[in-house]
Amino acid sequence: MDREACNVVRERKNMQSQSVSIIRYESPRKSVRKAVELACGLDHMPSQARVMIKPNIVFWTRAVDFPKWGVITTSRVVEDIVILLKEKGAREITIGEGTVFLDPSDRETSQHAFTSLGYDVLQKKYGVRYMSFWDRPFQKMDFGDGIGLSVNTDILESDFVVNLPVMKTHNQTIVSLGIKNLKGTIDIASRKKCHCEGEQMNLHHMVSRLADVMPPMLTLIDGIFTNERGPSFDGKIRRSNLLVASSDVLSADMTGARLLGYFPSEIPHLVHAAAHRKRLLDFTDIDLKGIDIDQAASRHEYDFQYTDDPMNSLPLPLAKMGIKGVSYRKYDLSMCTYCSGVNGLVLSAIRYAWKGRPWDGVEILTGKTMKPTPGMKKTILLGKCMYKANRDNPDIQEMIPVKGCPPKPSDIVKALHQAGIDVDPGLFENMDSLPGFFLGRYVDKPEFDPLLFQVLHD
Repeated sequence: MDREACNVVRERKNMQSQSVSIIRYESPRKSVRKAVELACGLDHMPSQARVMIKPNIVFWTRAVDFPKWGVITTSRVVEDIVILLKEKGAREITIGEGTVFLDPSDRETSQHAFTSLGYDVLQKKYGVRYMSFWDRPFQKMDFGDGIGLSVNTDILESDFVVNLPVMKTHNQTIVSLGIKNLKGTIDIASRKKCHCEGEQMNLHHMVSRLADVMPPMLTLIDGIFTNERGPSFDGKIRRSNLLVASSDVLSADMTGARLLGYFPSEIPHLVHAAAHRKRLLDFTDIDLKGIDIDQAASRHEYDFQYTDDPMNSLPLPLAKMGIKGVSYRKYDLSMCTYCSGVNGLVLSAIRYAWKGRPWDGVEILTGKTMKPTPGMKKTILLGKCMYKANRDNPDIQEMIPVKGCPPKPSDIVKALHQAGIDVDPGLFENMDSLPGFFLGRYVDKPEFDPLLFQVLHD
């Protein structure tokens, strides 16, 4: 054995093993307790701790009910962890989240989400508080490598954090687990900054650092329901009955990624996080407990398929419809949450507007980095970032800008009409109701129990 190989073996022997539990969810209270205790997940929580619980509420609407399974942390898991924290002597428990809405001034929808998920009942039963991070201050933090992001002050000042992500894949970061869930603790400007343009300093690199400034933390991944092609309600949701717990967020995420069918080395932000922490990605420093990881793993696709031409110019389902004369390139890492929120709606509107007659050389650009294609007759620049990047580009014959951040639905409709794509304005006027159409996939199927998102009074 050569010297380099000997050094690797020696380093591995000296590594402290990280405990991770993988448990089948079988019953309220017992399953979460088993997962946390098997991973010794609360052993490092300080006495009389002030605890912040960070669930995943990636989306909410007051207009209609919509599929929450695999999208939002189940209230069952939230209540079960509250019970454990109370038993451990937590002095103060707060639930906090920073859900992004198309209207940045919207405060009512956050409250509606908290109430609908039963957090007011948790308040009455256990004295738990809850908050929207948008109502609270943020603090600028130095993450190194020139990365400065503003993080919610309340979570930074907590003695302990319980991170409750959902087990899902993600169309930009491949998986969305514990580290990615912490993106919900930073302010809007910081989230936009995460979707930066550099080849090295990009979304993967930025996300990889989010856990670095957190207090001691338990990560409990809620995989009762898992989400393929997430992170939202338009993914394919499965009943998987999995819980993953660890006091080390990277170890939890490596395990969650493997359960979703990916090796950690395939997930760029986990590769960055491991390198930064001088960790290996081969599980040699992880002590897995509970059920067998390989038997429990199931491949969840993350990507939406586009045409295989050099520009990936249309989603494959639209291309198969025979749609011609419009190019809507595949999103990249620079498209932030606001434009992502309307991306699917614009594509749906184009699909419904297709009447079999080709449009006249229309191109729609998103994100921050796309450049126009020479020869296209009309170029829609969707969003403030895209407008700023290409407003003086000589390859544009007719520019149709949508300058808002977030882009206004009415402005999107005007732009598409100007380009000759006669979309139905009603789709945009009633966009809050569209998520309800996805509910039909799951209603009346017993495995998709809505009671898992409620907290019952005693």
